[in-house]
This record gives sequence, C-alpha cells and structure tokens, in this order.
Amino acid sequence: MFYVAIVGKPNVGKSSLFNRILKSQDAITSDRAGTTRDIKKREVKIEERKEIILIDTGGLEDRDELFNKVKNKALQIATDADLILFMVDGQKFPDDEEISYFRKLLKLNKKLWLVINKIDNDKLNEMVYEYYQLGAKKIFPISVTHNRGITKLLNAISTLVPDNVVENFTESDDFSLEEFLEKEEIQNQGEENKEIKVSIIGKVNVGKSSLLNALVGEERSIVSDVDGTTIDPIDENVIYNDKIITFVDTAGIRRKSKIQDIEKYALMRTEKNLQESDIALLVIDAKNGIAELDERIAGLIDKYQTGAIIVMNKWDENKESYKKFVDEIRLRFKFLYYAPVIAVSAKTGRNIEKLKKMILEVYTNYSQRIPTSQLNDIIKDATIRHYLPTDKSKPVKILYAVQYKTNPPTIALIMNRTHLHFSYRRYLINYLRDKFDFIGSPIILAVRKRGEKFDTISEENNMKI
Repeated sequence: MFYVAIVGKPNVGKSSLFNRILKSQDAITSDRAGTTRDIKKREVKIEERKEIILIDTGGLEDRDELFNKVKNKALQIATDADLILFMVDGQKFPDDEEISYFRKLLKLNKKLWLVINKIDNDKLNEMVYEYYQLGAKKIFPISVTHNRGITKLLNAISTLVPDNVVENFTESDDFSLEEFLEKEEIQNQGEENKEIKVSIIGKVNVGKSSLLNALVGEERSIVSDVDGTTIDPIDENVIYNDKIITFVDTAGIRRKSKIQDIEKYALMRTEKNLQESDIALLVIDAKNGIAELDERIAGLIDKYQTGAIIVMNKWDENKESYKKFVDEIRLRFKFLYYAPVIAVSAKTGRNIEKLKKMILEVYTNYSQRIPTSQLNDIIKDATIRHYLPTDKSKPVKILYAVQYKTNPPTIALIMNRTHLHFSYRRYLINYLRDKFDFIGSPIILAVRKRGEKFDTISEENNMKI
C-alpha cells in the first residue's frame, strides 16, 4: 500500500485536508492550534484500482513536553511514508521554524511536496512565490475550504500510486502471510467476519493510550501526563491468533460541567465508536481508585450493548488487595456483573497477553449462536423448574424461542401474551448463563406474539441482562 503523510505546523489545515480527501468529517478540526495530537490513518480510494493509506499527523511545534512528543511522532511517520505533503498556511509568510522543518525532511530523500493551503482566491496566489525559498520540487496551491486545487493534487498523487497489490504483511512464527491469505479466502466464501473492533474507554489520564501502545506493541498513541492528550479516536489493527483486532483509543471523558469546546466532539466520537464496537475495555485507574464518573462511563457500555471487560490499569502502583478492589468493582458496576475483571500494567506489560486472550474469549461469547432445538430444550427445562407467573389471572406460555441475532446474542420468546415479569426474564437469562458461556457478553430477551416480525419487536419488550 502507498503511504501519504500530511505534516506541517499546527493549524495550517492538515486535518481539514484529511477530511476533504476522505469526504467525511473523520478528524476533529478547530481553530485551536494543536487539536490533532495522535496520528490518524485511513485507507482511501483515489482512483479505480488505486488506493492509498492517508495519514493525518499532529503539528510540528516546539512548545512543551507534550508537543515535542507530537512533533517527534509526526516526523517518524514522515520518515516511513512514500510521499510527504508538507502543508503551510498560504496567508502567512514562511517562518524560520517552518523552513527548518522542511529542509530537515528534504534530507530524507523522500518525495516531498509543498501544499500551500488557504489560497482562497487568485489574488492570494502572489503569496505562493514567498514559499519558493523552501526549495520544493513540486508546489500545490490549494484551498481546502473552497475545494480549490484538491483535484489537481489527487491526480498528481495518483500518478505515483501503483495498481492495487496485496498488502505486505510481516511474516512471523505465529502467523504467516500464506495463512492470512488462506483465511481471507475462506472468509470471502461466506464464513463469519473475523475482525473484532475493541474500544478503549475511560476517564482522562487513566492510561488508555499507554494500554493501546502495550496491546499493539508500539508507541502508536501519544502518551502524556497532561489530561485530555487524546482528542481524536486512534485505531490500530493487530493480527492475533487468526483474528484481526482493531483497537480504538478514545478521548478521555470528563464530567459534563468540565467538558470544554472540542472535547464535546470527542465525546460524540467516543459514543459513535462504541456504537460500532464489539467489545469495550473499561479502563479504571487502580492507583487512584473508582470514582462516580467511572460508573457513568460504564453506563455507555450498557447503552450500546457491547461486550465488556473491566481493566484495572496501573496495577503496579496499586496498594489495595486484588479481592478488595474487585469486590468494590462488583458493588459499583452491578449492571456489568457479566464482565470479567483483569489487573494489568500498561507500563510494565503485566497481563497484556492475558488481556488479548480474554478479548477473543469474550468475542466468542458475544458472537455465539445457540441452535434453536437446544435453546428450546433449555427454555422448556427452565419453565418446568419455575412456572411462568400469570398475567391478570390468565396463563402465560412461551410457545418457542429462537435466537435471531448475534453481537450481542438476541433471543426472541414467542408467547401467547407479551407480558413477562422482570424477575422471570432475569431468571431465564441467568439460567441461560448457567448453561452456556456468556462471560463478557450481554444477553437480550425480546418478547413477541406469534406472527410478529423480528424487526418490529418494540424496545419495551426487550430486556438486556
């Protein structure tokens, strides 16, 4: 795959160009310098049979420890790219710092193009001549806001991109390229989707970015002691035991009264990612303990019906006993009683491998389907052990049951009456949990009348436990 990195100083329009090429509002943008801190990678088709990996980077700026990390990460990405788009603000004169960064990138002997943004009209073209001093071989005046020059830029990129070829996965002892292609072929023939999307959620500064880096085995996400370092959701794919796992490091969540400007967009992105995820890793700071906000964040998992794992991070700095901490978790997160708990240290790597295995186990449970005959035998046995309560003295019967959805497991109970008491629903779900391994997964029971279509089952007749 052909990699194109967009680099430049803060607030020159890198994320806006990224979004324009993607034709979607993927990266969060604002007038505040330094909004983008981590990198964002997306696969984009720029022409038939021609695709690129487009990379949005943080701003090149020497300001403090956090921005130095952002700058170093951006320069590292540029080093690995096939084409570097160095972006500048065409309504300002080039400064010494900008010239220094550009000349530093020239020494990489990579294809390096100068993209001059904010040339919103022909009069501003005069500013382009000011940037000739940088020594760029190719210069593209554009206006992301007015969509000027974007097509010309994409056409030029297209001339460098070869027709689609197979991605060069690195072979290892655990998983070879040949095995991957074989699995891909089987999947394309109609087997279940093997990609697992995992969102990492939690308060600010609980170690989500450090956990992502530990899970993928590289410094993919910028880590800093500054609260709210991660703004854009950062995703990274790894291949583990035949499965493709997409980890998404989301922005840290604050109390509503503390959320500021662009953080509200970050919260919306976090919820959107949860909506599309299979599993959520709820990260708790084991050093500082559980707060009320942790409980509210956990409520998002319940809202979006994902699989769940509660991760006690910074366990190397914890002073409480494991049992005491887990007991508090079970007390505070009663609605996530089905979620397994694991103590890890992203810093030392403790239990990271065990967490990966747990993710696969939870996904297996979250995506499992119970054969209809077996399901009906279990439901029948449950109703014999405890009779269904009547509805206003009228008998209530479960005629049959069928699981009509997975991710999460959703079971329809076809009944003569749609009234089923809350306590009996809970009993049935707990009975199912006794018979099948649903650790880490919610189970949804949907009550309906005979002849009612599955997609018309009303929310009030659904129950998730």
